[in-house]
Amino acid sequence: MSAFGFFAHLGALALIVAPVAAQDVTARGAVFHDRNGDGVRDAGEPGLADVGVSNGREIVHTDEQGRYRIGLDDDDIVFVLKPRGWRTPVDEDRIPRFFHIHKPAGSPASEYPGVAPTGPLPESVDFPLTPQEEPERFEILLFGDPQPRDQKEIDYLAHTVVEPLLGSDAAFGVTLGDILYDDLSLFGSINRTIALIGIPWYNVLGNHDINFDAEDDARSDETFESVYGPSYYSFDYGPVHFLVLDDVHWKGRVTDSEAHVGRNYTGGLGEDQLEFIRRDLEAIPDDQLVVLFMHIPLIAPWVEPERERLYRMLEKRPLAMSVSAHYHYQEHLWLTEKDGWRGAEPHHHVIAVTTCGSWWRGVPDEQGIPVTTMRDGAPHGWLSMTFDGSEYVMDYHAAREPGNQQMHVWAPESFARRQAHVTELLVNVYNGSERSRVEFRLDGAGDWSPLTQTARPDPYYEEAKGRETESLPREWKLPGAIPSPHLWSAHFPRGLEAGQHRLDVRTTDPWGRTFETSRSFRVDDR
Repeated sequence: MSAFGFFAHLGALALIVAPVAAQDVTARGAVFHDRNGDGVRDAGEPGLADVGVSNGREIVHTDEQGRYRIGLDDDDIVFVLKPRGWRTPVDEDRIPRFFHIHKPAGSPASEYPGVAPTGPLPESVDFPLTPQEEPERFEILLFGDPQPRDQKEIDYLAHTVVEPLLGSDAAFGVTLGDILYDDLSLFGSINRTIALIGIPWYNVLGNHDINFDAEDDARSDETFESVYGPSYYSFDYGPVHFLVLDDVHWKGRVTDSEAHVGRNYTGGLGEDQLEFIRRDLEAIPDDQLVVLFMHIPLIAPWVEPERERLYRMLEKRPLAMSVSAHYHYQEHLWLTEKDGWRGAEPHHHVIAVTTCGSWWRGVPDEQGIPVTTMRDGAPHGWLSMTFDGSEYVMDYHAAREPGNQQMHVWAPESFARRQAHVTELLVNVYNGSERSRVEFRLDGAGDWSPLTQTARPDPYYEEAKGRETESLPREWKLPGAIPSPHLWSAHFPRGLEAGQHRLDVRTTDPWGRTFETSRSFRVDDR
């Protein structure tokens, strides 16, 4: 049997051997070099030493022969922590298979099926790895909230986001939660769509990816786990350590109104996950960059002691940053003491642009796809991160915009010469932040003049809202604007000559890179 057929047959498993009749509460096995890539440990395939294996609480490391043992209960997932220079198998949908689900009785009954009964624990739970080149410099892709309600919206994702990325040479991609919008039967369809990009794809649990009929948080992830495995885990790629977190704390189905189903959650981690994070970070050198992926931003409502405990673990590390989604706008934050962060340097936390923008809403374009601009005035799209050793840069990719468009400029088409000094220029820099510099100049000459960051709604977004007709159903209209966290303002100078003029705008990002755009405007002699 081919490796492809082998893993397709296993479904949620990345390993298999003959089971024994009796249930064993201790998982035993090996992490091994799968030389022929068939997923089965054959004679002559050596074990790999000092590789982490976890049950979601403890982490053990393999011995010199690649062997490990770890305790399990009857509702556990055991998984390998992928080390640098090795890859785990992926299934036909490019989903990494690095885990074994041990759930002898299966998942509780729910609207969307969870894990089928797994039966007795195998005698040996082995994890196959194969070597791969992982250079110091590499790129990854980040999708915030695809969140399709149905197949039509998965098709929107395919045409606006997936198609531009076909053949990407990124190392891997990550969906930052809200993979779907409540209908968990669509996991297979969206996985097949994103798989067209052709790279391994990891997934974060979002608040719309859980079973709303679950009585508690522990049971809310059952369908997600049946498709993707553990809801939190870690792995190395190149010089970077990645931690994927489950920060959706489901508080149980509400009883007062069906309309509130899906809202009864907060940010949180739970004791088992906090212990896993603690043990995981203990093994990571202080000079290694740690990147955390989560769905709910660190600034959102959380179970406060849990956020504080996460901060205390991260504050010891000079090289750590985190990325979330959830809010359907783009923002760079540098957390400080006012946010509860006590580290010597601010913590960089990014709330990522969403691939669905404003939930696939707005006036349709010529292809029938809603404009779906986000509430901060930025277009829907995706992020990429390029790593080089312990350093990184982040790029914003606007869907359906030409080239490498990084901003839009709002200014009147024309204004009176005598009104120039009170005529405003606004620039929305999609990936902008408090550490960006935005400047303008006129007619391609002279000094560059600074713009000032301002917290206001984007005027283009408000204009788009104004164009929505009464015939557009209310549930498909764009949501209300928010003060954009990446908007800059200035006024035109006095003394402009009447006639047509050129306006150049440039922005310099926190990594020292400069992006420019230009447009024309007219000054009337009145």
